[in-house]
Amino acid sequence: MAKSKRWGKPCADKRNWSEYNEHLVIRGEFYLSLDFLAKWDSELLKMNTDKRGRRYQYPLLFIQWIAAIHVIFSLPYRQMEGFLRKLSQFVNKDLGADYTTLFRRISAFELPLIDTIEQSRGDVIVAIDSTGIKVTNRGEWMREKWRIHRGWIKVHAVIDRKTKEILALEITDESVQDEATCIPLVDAARDALPSGHICEILGDGAYDRNEIFNDLEKREITSTIKVRSNASRQSHGSPYRAECVRERQDFGYEKWSKDHNYGSRWAIEGVFSAMKRIFGETVRATSTAGMFHEIKLKFSLYNALINC
Repeated sequence: MAKSKRWGKPCADKRNWSEYNEHLVIRGEFYLSLDFLAKWDSELLKMNTDKRGRRYQYPLLFIQWIAAIHVIFSLPYRQMEGFLRKLSQFVNKDLGADYTTLFRRISAFELPLIDTIEQSRGDVIVAIDSTGIKVTNRGEWMREKWRIHRGWIKVHAVIDRKTKEILALEITDESVQDEATCIPLVDAARDALPSGHICEILGDGAYDRNEIFNDLEKREITSTIKVRSNASRQSHGSPYRAECVRERQDFGYEKWSKDHNYGSRWAIEGVFSAMKRIFGETVRATSTAGMFHEIKLKFSLYNALINC
């Protein structure tokens, strides 16, 4: 069977490769950034002021750094203790936290997504989608042979199409459909951009629902959601969706896609791919709460990486 010719022009690579390569090199510095040492004493003093009970021995900036080492390099807690013990000899500071302390502090550590987002921006075009994360990478053959279903974790995200930053995130199990999280994610993304405005949203056919179109119209957000090719041109509860359907059918998919730059929706697929290449496709935690916490931390650290 002859392969059909792909429509459209090849994507032109407009990247400044010298600048792009330098940015990737700087990411390597992020892994060994010891800036927390300069603020060690002042941060500990602030954390322990008016604190009841046992005093903190390690500041939050240090926990953030070692949490990044833990999730990026999949370093077990006992090996992290040895790593810090050896590093202490080079920085003239006792960093040798025991593995139990590291586990407790990292498990309780929160890096809010909003703290990793650059705030200076105007109108923002966002893309929305979801991806699956495996709960384990072990026993694939046994699950296939005995039909054991372990399920997976579903990550729903909204990103800035231009900067590739993750603006909002929701983590669920596999049973939650994409359309159920769309509007809450859009609202969360708007709250994360006090100095910007979401003017357009890009989404695939999973978000082709009357309720979503109606809510986007109320929020004055342009919909670039891929509607079904055979969708009815009548309103049926959503005049705005009917308008979008007629536009696609009248102009054809190729022209509609080009006019709305729908192909840039693939930016979110690129973010998911980069996330899995950097942090892996599975989680190390075993409890559900631990898995959700690990994924949130990874996505927040991804924003920190691309903005470093």
